[in-house]
Amino acid sequence: MASELIFRGHEESLPTGAPGHTPKPHHKPLAARPLRYLLAEQRLLFALLGMALAAAVFLNAPSASGTAATSSSTNPGAGSAATTVAAGLARRQDAHAAVGGERERRAARVPLGVRLRVLRVLVTGGAGFVGSHLVDRLLERGDSVIVVDNFFTGRKENLAHHDPATAALEVIRHDVVEPALLEVDRIYHLACPASPVHYKHNPVKTAKTSVVGTLNMLGLAKRVGARFLLTSTSEVYGDPLQHPQVETYWGNVNPIGVRSCYDEGKRTAETLAMDYHRAANLEVRIARIFNTYEPRMCIDDGRVVSNFVAQALRKEPLTVYGDGKQTRSFQYVSDLVEGLMKLMEGEHVGPFNLGNPGEFTMLELARVVQETIDRGARIEFRPNTADDPHKRKPDIARAKQLLGWEPKVPLREGLPLMVQDFRARIFGDGQQAAQPQ
Repeated sequence: MASELIFRGHEESLPTGAPGHTPKPHHKPLAARPLRYLLAEQRLLFALLGMALAAAVFLNAPSASGTAATSSSTNPGAGSAATTVAAGLARRQDAHAAVGGERERRAARVPLGVRLRVLRVLVTGGAGFVGSHLVDRLLERGDSVIVVDNFFTGRKENLAHHDPATAALEVIRHDVVEPALLEVDRIYHLACPASPVHYKHNPVKTAKTSVVGTLNMLGLAKRVGARFLLTSTSEVYGDPLQHPQVETYWGNVNPIGVRSCYDEGKRTAETLAMDYHRAANLEVRIARIFNTYEPRMCIDDGRVVSNFVAQALRKEPLTVYGDGKQTRSFQYVSDLVEGLMKLMEGEHVGPFNLGNPGEFTMLELARVVQETIDRGARIEFRPNTADDPHKRKPDIARAKQLLGWEPKVPLREGLPLMVQDFRARIFGDGQQAAQPQ
């Protein structure tokens, strides 16, 4: 057999029609192919029409509503797809404009500097006489308040005037000695028995509340990033050797006395607060509260003001312990609550003395009670109690300077308000109490 291998260089020498000859196809220029494809089957016409339609849609979009109406009236059916698309775009633009305008109007209605976010505030011991008045003020301000109280000294009646359906108030029966898991922005830690009758009743529990309870609340504040306010006491000064007492005075406290569960417990609570502040960078505030009186106090809690008022209303002798020359200062609860709120929202850690610098001996206080309730009330002297401080008066210069706070209600104005509340609770609504003579 003859070989069919043909060399490319010998192709032209073979005659046409000879065996093994394959003629080469004649290719058209490459530039002509796209043009032929475009002209075939009217593709160019359709491409031009599509571009014209798209241009018409985008050119007429800003005023699509007017254009659509004109097109529909002059040439119904012509360009109906363009009209529909343009109308849809117009409606979308109008909707976006309306939403943007509403947002602008809402922003214009909210003044700059107004706090839009409601604070969630925890008040431990919020059913007590000071805590319940603090809750009242916080709710008036618009805060959402959670009260934690074990009701050892607090009373549910102190919060009963709030409508549970409308007030932003939640009350939880809980002992702060046990941890609590809550989400809050502020913590006012008031929980602890504060009267001698109550804190001497169970001194171990009093110490645990001051120390373990404060530790739990500090831990909660650290976990949720809340600001923490500790209500300490003038008892941290003990039987002071300095008069009046300033915040830099370290005190004169008996560490093993019958009052030490409260005195030393609060001193330890202050230590824990400052340690959390220094070590964990926790925002803390410390208030040292001096003697406070008001409605809602426990009638027989052993405090001198409540003792005198209840005894005078019951026509009993006013019991004065010792020679009656011990001095105290008495502030009305509204002044204290104002100071606590200013301290919490301020920028200073403290401690701050919160009290009324007006100083009264026990005999002078007894005479004020006589003038207010019953001028014929007798005074009866009894032996003094152990570790009873001889003098107590706050220096409030620091609170005046840094907080802009000072008490406004004098004793002779605040005491009648307390008497009215005690009279109603002692004698009830259906009985008449003895009127001042």
